Amino acid sequence: MTPNNRSIPELFGDAFNQFAKLISNEFDLARAEMADKIGQVGRAVAMMGAGAVILIPGLVVLLFALAALLIENGFSASVAYLITGGGTIVVAAALIGIGISRLSPDSLKPNMTIEQLQRDKVAAKEMVQ
Repeated sequence: MTPNNRSIPELFGDAFNQFAKLISNEFDLARAEMADKIGQVGRAVAMMGAGAVILIPGLVVLLFALAALLIENGFSASVAYLITGGGTIVVAAALIGIGISRLSPDSLKPNMTIEQLQRDKVAAKEMVQ
């Protein structure tokens, strides 16, 4: 039998084998993409932690310097410390916000896998017809 004269069961068998290989490839892609997304989460958490650890001693020194500057320029000690504390809260909120944005569901969605599955769905429908 020549390749162009294969029987219907052979054609269905080949189509099934190709479809099974396609599904296997999609699982491999999904696994790789999810590993990448998990790495992204790990890096985001590490950045948040590193930012917090590095920020603390630096902020203490800067806050004392800022409070001293404000006191030297006529502010009372309590007002100077309130101003520096408020600035600290703003900086900390910005760092936390950046870390949280990197953990958003949209940034973790396996986009490549979803797109590829849509293409595979179309290809499978064409194969069946």
